Amino acid sequence: MPRDVKGYKILNMRKESLRLLEQGGHDIDTAAQLLKIKIYYASVFFAEQAAEKSIKALHIEKKRRAEFTHDLVELVQGLDAPRDVLKAAAELSPDYIISRYPDAANGVPAAMYDEESAVSHLGYARRIIEWVRLELKLET
Repeated sequence: MPRDVKGYKILNMRKESLRLLEQGGHDIDTAAQLLKIKIYYASVFFAEQAAEKSIKALHIEKKRRAEFTHDLVELVQGLDAPRDVLKAAAELSPDYIISRYPDAANGVPAAMYDEESAVSHLGYARRIIEWVRLELKLET
């Protein structure tokens, strides 16, 4: 019996992958809501998290093992991602740390992100999620 995860019918996937995809769906929705209320640094962080969880789900399904890194470029390179997905991963990856820690950002993250950067990061995350869904052949 197919299971529905954030609007997608899932047939045969590992429980860890399903959980990652489900939480990633919530994270991308959270990123969009934070963008609407102009909390840009948090929107960027949740966009990065949504992409990371989607990539990790794909990694589990294709490689049959979990990866314990937050480096999105490293993760997608191991999955033969297309160039635009590699670029999206490269743009998002630093924000795992920079969007949250003043010492890593060399400033206050809440003051460093603006609407334009939040919109672009949301777009990068959505591109990665779209690619993951295609790779997993998820039914809508």
